[in-house]
Amino acid sequence: MRPSKIPSEIMESGRNVSIFQYLRQYRAFIPKLFAMAATLKIDFVSDIACPWCAVGLGALEQALGQLEGQVTANLHFQPFELNPNMGPGGQDLSEHLTQKYGSSPEQQAQIRANITARGEEVGFKFNPGGRGRVYNTFNAHRLLHWAGVKGPAGSQHALKRALLEAYQGRAEVVELDAVLLATVASVGLDVNEAQSILASDTYAQEVRETEQFYQQAGIHSVPAVIINDKHLISGGQPAAVFEQALRRIAAGEV
Repeated sequence: MRPSKIPSEIMESGRNVSIFQYLRQYRAFIPKLFAMAATLKIDFVSDIACPWCAVGLGALEQALGQLEGQVTANLHFQPFELNPNMGPGGQDLSEHLTQKYGSSPEQQAQIRANITARGEEVGFKFNPGGRGRVYNTFNAHRLLHWAGVKGPAGSQHALKRALLEAYQGRAEVVELDAVLLATVASVGLDVNEAQSILASDTYAQEVRETEQFYQQAGIHSVPAVIINDKHLISGGQPAAVFEQALRRIAAGEV
């Protein structure tokens, strides 16, 4: 395979460049010219009810952007429910956090400010008052599963981000079919098919089995980013952490 023309970036200025200088530069450029990107399988285990999952996804996206041309991601979003027993209507966020973690309103405000700042670093805008209420997210996971198995390439990723923006960014009531269907429509997926899924138990068993698989594998907090089925990165890490890890895994250093 030969390039059709000499890459401009290896040309030196001036008219008296020796052939040896030219060949040295050309030889140094060849690995870049013909290098192939490494393909990594990435399972992003998360819940749209988790604000740190929005931070983690944004950081992962930034890292992959920095590695464009070097790493290609085969990205899959896997289900995890923070509140699988949450009933219809949900629960006030502050009340929920106090009951679950024993945190005070002041502590919650500080944590929210920290999350907001981290979100800004990765391009995610959180709702200033938080989610408002905590809702059951099982139907959202069913739709994400559907997008992953039947949607076009990239549609599951698009739907995941749209659901996070609806819940974490705009504090929408994500247990309502109308909200879920509007999110489906926003990313160009089939609303009628999504409506049929919500009206049935389609993909319920698949989602529960996948949740159980990751729990049995030791995943008890999210986000959990699993690379090539063996490397785990836990939590909403900064983009630099993801970039370094992906670079080393792609190079076979770990």
